[in-house]
Amino acid sequence: MNSDIPFDLIQERTGVPSSRLKVAFARGSLRLLESAGLQALLFKKPLGDLEAGTVIYLGDETEVIRGFPKIRRTLLLSPTIQEHFRDRVAVEEKMNGYNVRIACLSSGETVALTRGGHVCPFTTRKAQELLDLSEFFREHPDLVICGEMIGRDNPYVSQDYPEVGPLGFRVFDLREKNTNRPLPVEERRALLDSYGLPNVRLFGVYPIEEAASEVADIIRALGMAGREGVVMKDPSMEVPPLKYTSSQAHARELAYAFSYPFDFGRPFFFSRVIREGFQAYELDESDDETRERARRLGEAIIYPMLERIKSISAGEAAYEDTVIDVEDREAAEEFIRHLVRLGVSATLADYRDGRATIRRFYQSTTDRINNYLKGGLY
Repeated sequence: MNSDIPFDLIQERTGVPSSRLKVAFARGSLRLLESAGLQALLFKKPLGDLEAGTVIYLGDETEVIRGFPKIRRTLLLSPTIQEHFRDRVAVEEKMNGYNVRIACLSSGETVALTRGGHVCPFTTRKAQELLDLSEFFREHPDLVICGEMIGRDNPYVSQDYPEVGPLGFRVFDLREKNTNRPLPVEERRALLDSYGLPNVRLFGVYPIEEAASEVADIIRALGMAGREGVVMKDPSMEVPPLKYTSSQAHARELAYAFSYPFDFGRPFFFSRVIREGFQAYELDESDDETRERARRLGEAIIYPMLERIKSISAGEAAYEDTVIDVEDREAAEEFIRHLVRLGVSATLADYRDGRATIRRFYQSTTDRINNYLKGGLY
């Protein structure tokens, strides 16, 4: 299998020495995938300049779809914005869904890749239903659409956004294949508008001296509206973006995670608590506002975990049901197979008239809570 992979050609396209590619393949951090008649290499870990989630399609034409770069987070707005950005800051909404890259291959097939680089059959179908991509990719086959799949009928991260209905998509980046070079903010927004493709919301482009106070006000309003946060960008995209999220978003994430406390790592919990402390410090809250933050945080931890312990003590398992729209039962089962390939314990709990209930099990939470309820030691 190794001898069939054109490592020298991939070296030419990516700049990563073929010797390093072969070592990564032998160690399993570079994997060969075959799906729907397509053969591709998936980078499970970063290698050289290539991000984790990078996919290289092998065929008549070798195509590199780079992984989406990790966006760092700031804990304090004022000092970081001054240090990180130049003269202006574009502030766009960060939405709570899942990261998707959509690309058109030289074969003419359009694929939707998850953050990890896997083609998701559900997302690939839905992206083409929600977006008219044919003209865009006909005229810009070298660009990759990077965006967020959002909405309550979302099989990965479900949150209601009234303006999108059950399921929607918002684009936050356009990047070149091979190089991963992003288009500047205004150029990207204008190009997407010309094809009727939906951008994420732009709050404004602010002078660096005003940006921290503007973002603080935006975050307060987003939190009150039950929304997630912002991504701050250099308008030219020559400086890496930064993200910043609301207290209410932290509480929602903690409440979700503490419903399945033994299936999430401790860094997940700790990082969100740390964000709260620094945000409370910088926003110079009143005593009442800080007390409300503390109450919100405590309730997000205790109540979901208590409810889970009670349900498992009553003989239930820890699971989560998500309802999605699919073409038919086979499409639902195909999505289940996709989740299982990713190591997710899931089953099709119900299917009726194009509505599939996907049940995802959290086995560690079930097993460990049962063990403690029987007298096991922590």
